[in-house]
Amino acid sequence: MTRLGLLGGTFDPIHQGHLDVAEAARRALGLTTVWLMPARIPPHRRAPRASAPHRFAMAALAAQTCEDFQVSDVEMTDPGELSPSYTEATLDRLSGRGLDTREIFFITGADAFRDIRTWKGFPGILDRCHFVAVSRPGQPVSGLRSILPELAERMLDAPGPPPARPAIFLVDAPTASVSSTLIRERIAGGESIEGMVPREVAAHIEKHGLYKD
Repeated sequence: MTRLGLLGGTFDPIHQGHLDVAEAARRALGLTTVWLMPARIPPHRRAPRASAPHRFAMAALAAQTCEDFQVSDVEMTDPGELSPSYTEATLDRLSGRGLDTREIFFITGADAFRDIRTWKGFPGILDRCHFVAVSRPGQPVSGLRSILPELAERMLDAPGPPPARPAIFLVDAPTASVSSTLIRERIAGGESIEGMVPREVAAHIEKHGLYKD
C-alpha cells in the first residue's frame, strides 16, 4: 500500500533542515514517497526572495538526493492566480486529482505546527488528512501537547499504525539547525553555505546569483 507524505514550504531556499524533517517522517511512518511542494505564494510569510521557478528548481534538485523524494507542482498555481498556497486549497486540488486525502500524511516542523490555529480552515483541515510534526531545534514535539492542549488527545507518538480518524503524529528526531533566513544572510555576506543545502542546490544558487543582493 502506497503511503504518501507531503512537505510544503516556501523553500527560499530549500535546505538540509527541510530534508531532515521529510526523511524523519518517512522513516518513522514507513512512507513510500514524500512530495516536496514549493508554495508559489506562501500564506504566512513575506514575499520570497527567489522566484517561484527558481524555488521549484531548487526543490527538484534537492529531491534528487533521495530516491524516495519527488518534487510536486501542486502549489505552483497558474500565473494569473494570486491566491496564497493554503493547505486547505492544496487538499482540495489533491482530492480533485482523485487522491483520498485521509490517507495522506502532511509533514511539517514542530515550529510551524505550533501555529496550526492560525492556518486557514482550522480545525477542519485536521479531519482531512494525517498531520506529522517533526522536532526542530528549539521546538521539540514533546512540547506540542502543552502548547495545543485541545489537540493533545489526537497526538500520537510515531511510529504507530494510523487510526481510522486522521491523527497528528509526533516524530522526535534530530534535524539540522539551519534556516532559509540564515542561508540568505550568509550568501549576502559572502560566507559559505557548505553543508546547509545539497551541493546541487548550492550550485544553482551560485549559477544564478541568488540572494547576493
